[in-house]
Amino acid sequence: MLKKLAAVVAIWVLFANFALPNVKAAESFPVDQFPYKEMQIQVMPEFDYPEKWPEDQPSLLVGYYGTFTNKTGKDFNGEIEFPAPVNDKNFEVYLVAEFPSDDEPEIQRPFEVNKDKGVVTWKPSKAIKNDKTYRFVIEYYTNPFEVTDSKKFTFNYVNPVETEKLDIIMYSPVKAEDFKIDPAAANTSESEYGEKLYYYQYTNVKKNEPINLNVSYVKKDNKSTLSVLSEQAPPNDENHSGVSGDTATDQVLNNSGDNSKKTSDQPIIGIGGATVIGISIIIAGVFVFLGLKGNTRNSKPSGTSNKKTQKKTVAEKSAPKVTKKDSQDQKKKLRSLLVNGEIDEETYEREIKKLG
Repeated sequence: MLKKLAAVVAIWVLFANFALPNVKAAESFPVDQFPYKEMQIQVMPEFDYPEKWPEDQPSLLVGYYGTFTNKTGKDFNGEIEFPAPVNDKNFEVYLVAEFPSDDEPEIQRPFEVNKDKGVVTWKPSKAIKNDKTYRFVIEYYTNPFEVTDSKKFTFNYVNPVETEKLDIIMYSPVKAEDFKIDPAAANTSESEYGEKLYYYQYTNVKKNEPINLNVSYVKKDNKSTLSVLSEQAPPNDENHSGVSGDTATDQVLNNSGDNSKKTSDQPIIGIGGATVIGISIIIAGVFVFLGLKGNTRNSKPSGTSNKKTQKKTVAEKSAPKVTKKDSQDQKKKLRSLLVNGEIDEETYEREIKKLG
């Protein structure tokens, strides 16, 4: 009897020695072995609202555009864990996507929200090769605001791993007054619509190094920047003259103007140009959000997404017609025209749909 019991215990111990390491390995993403080459964060109070957002509450849209390198010593085929304020008020993931290569469009990935760990997880479409980079974007909405006579919030970022280059861009909502940010930004710029941007740039950021930006401003309503801009007429200058109403549709692909020529060759995300102080960051960076929004409005993944729905979305995003270079060039021109006020959002979305 004792021999049989000893044999059972021995087998159990042997099994545990093999099984437990595998369970442990699957528990967490080895973030220390994936240092960031570049990370650009765009913080956009009242820039836009998701569906069914409470009308009496402002929203904060945050976008992370990152590139990290696999330093595990082997190919990585597991799930990525990205820290996010998943337990905050009204938290909602809008987008998780990856960029297979410089000449291919973004591809959405199925994702899950883990409230216990405080992370958003997803699995890349293919293994990340050893010493190779992986580019991604994750965007989410949240409500960190304290609303009294003014609107206040603090953007907190704790660097999860060593990062070569970190850029943070803070957007002031259109029509906001007495906008204050602490600490003060090293550089600022202002769009022709009066939207002010504040730039923070860091190099060789250490792991767990915190960055806190305290923001306050006065704004009577909760109208989004996008809705305000869509109601405004294009500026009356030589770059926008003669382009309005229905005529914009006819001129979208044939008469892009000087501004779109300057931006048509820029990458779809602003990582490469993150240190360029100017309006080009809006075109290359935040308007990936608009491009994706135009393409996914009717099939947007939810935070607790159904994987079958996600797979359909990925298939649609990776269809051959959207990988053609001419289609991508036309989409870039459309984004440029939108940000410069030469077409409205409705025209932009209609033309994007035509391109597939």
